[in-house]
Amino acid sequence: MSMGARFVATGFAMCASILSTAGAWASEGEAGKAVYDGELSGFDYAYPVNRFEFTSQGEPVRMAYLDVAPETPNGRTVVLMHGKNFCAGTWEGTIEALSEAGYRVVAPDQIGFCKSTKPENYHFSFHQLAANTHALLETLDIDKVTVMGHSMGGMLATRYALMYPDGVEQLVLANPIGLEDWKAKGVPYQGIDQAYQSELKKSAEGIRAYQQSTYYAGHWEPRYDRWVEMQAGMYRGKDRERVAWNQALTSDMVFTQPVVYEFNQLRVPTLLLIGEQDNTAIGKALASEEVKKELGRYEVLGEQAAERIPDATLVEFPDLGHSPQIQAPEKFHKALLEGLSEL
Repeated sequence: MSMGARFVATGFAMCASILSTAGAWASEGEAGKAVYDGELSGFDYAYPVNRFEFTSQGEPVRMAYLDVAPETPNGRTVVLMHGKNFCAGTWEGTIEALSEAGYRVVAPDQIGFCKSTKPENYHFSFHQLAANTHALLETLDIDKVTVMGHSMGGMLATRYALMYPDGVEQLVLANPIGLEDWKAKGVPYQGIDQAYQSELKKSAEGIRAYQQSTYYAGHWEPRYDRWVEMQAGMYRGKDRERVAWNQALTSDMVFTQPVVYEFNQLRVPTLLLIGEQDNTAIGKALASEEVKKELGRYEVLGEQAAERIPDATLVEFPDLGHSPQIQAPEKFHKALLEGLSEL
């Protein structure tokens, strides 16, 4: 199926010819550091990976996804939407909790991320990613779902619920970004070329420092290192330019396509799960000191979102950061399952 006209990127010459899919390639780099290709080959998820092949914007693409069936089905399906620095595999604890409770779980890697195709030329939008996900669900004969999004996935899950309200039973937003419009608050725009150069400079050390301060509220445990290496390994690999380019394109999508102004249009029961120690704000490093003080205040943003969304339930975790499902899985999943059961 075709999903729109092909977008040809302008204003930037890639350093080398880039293929839309990568061959299997993974190795151990210097000092035992993992190195992954553009489709994260060699990094194993906890569940089998399937692939949905289709045509989007004139290009053949492959969407990797997990489809986990419970031993004792309750008749409901949850679709998990990952964040920008996350993957379907990062949901492994949540998949286990949901599956044990009887839910079928579908968790895609969105186009441009993780084990899915990194196109050279693609117009990224939340509308497009939602349409891609909907096409996947159609092939799986799933017509009614609970949609759950974390971080950037919260913006995508919101867009999905707005586009396909008749197919959504419930919306769950776990520390979503996009609860504020950073541009409107004074964060300057960073062009895609500049974002690409910044992406190329990413390292495991920088990723770990950011995750510690933002994802885990200043704490660190050795089990978090796996997710650092998952991300850093692609920046060490032969496809690092293509990975960085797709990350720059999706950063632009996140910054320029706010969903916060449409929260009042949601017509599905919405569960907000908010770690209040989160301080995520896209482009915060580029903002003035005065503006920075007003960004990423999740103890306030969660309450504001709950007020805007017509049928919202807010659950707050005062001591948790941006990734409460990883930082405190038992506490998080207890609240999640209780919220889902109230539908």
